[in-house]
Amino acid sequence: MTTTLRPTAPERRDPDGRRSRSYDICVNSRPVGRIDLATDARFGPAFGRIARLAVDERDRHRGRGTVALLAAEEVLRGWGCGQVAVSVPADATAALGLVGALGYTERSRTMAKRLGTAPGLPAGSVARPMDEDDFERWQAGAKAGYVQDLVDRGVPRDTAEAEADRDHASALPRGQASPGAVFRVLAHDGVDVGTLWVMLRDTGAFVFDVEVGEPFRGRGHGRALMHVAEHEGLAAGARTIGLKVFAGNAPALRLYESLGYEATHYHLYKPLL
Repeated sequence: MTTTLRPTAPERRDPDGRRSRSYDICVNSRPVGRIDLATDARFGPAFGRIARLAVDERDRHRGRGTVALLAAEEVLRGWGCGQVAVSVPADATAALGLVGALGYTERSRTMAKRLGTAPGLPAGSVARPMDEDDFERWQAGAKAGYVQDLVDRGVPRDTAEAEADRDHASALPRGQASPGAVFRVLAHDGVDVGTLWVMLRDTGAFVFDVEVGEPFRGRGHGRALMHVAEHEGLAAGARTIGLKVFAGNAPALRLYESLGYEATHYHLYKPLL
């Protein structure tokens, strides 16, 4: 039996430069699934994405997904992509095994937990709202860190800087006063040691940024900031809280797991040589 991709419609090209196309996964011309491909308009045409991969239940575990994914990578190479990304639900063990076997590497994961009772802060620790000066300093540092994360992913620096400006403007249209945004500074024994940005939404709370100053790391301040985030979520009526952590940040990952966070999605990538 021969597994191939058959386009379901002409390729789409958006004004922002994004390309996308959907394909039926076929075995001897019989559709057995679907795969959707796209380039990332934010980072440029060199970044491809598997937006969707689904194989009909009766045709699973027969290599259909493997062949379809390899064929999709060839399509993306033809588009000029040098990298492909895919997001996989944490409970999709077969899909995670598939992409791992084909050389995809975890870049980050989304995690979440159900909120219960937020513990209090350690003795000597106090959280306060950011003032304008705090916010300006925080935003400059947060943007710089975001830019560096993108550059480390292979995004050109000028593109990364534009993306950082665009994302911050989108997430915080009114700056510090943006709806749902909560900014806090953690002080310990009168010294500022860390910062927190959490967004409060109808669907729950989400920690966008938590940072402990380098001289103060390894002393439990990150855990205290996460307790502040949970307290803010509970005060707003949130039932869950989520976050995203890069795979290489082992200390943060250990902290979140110890606090009861569990992975909901894995975000993986693969260079297309």
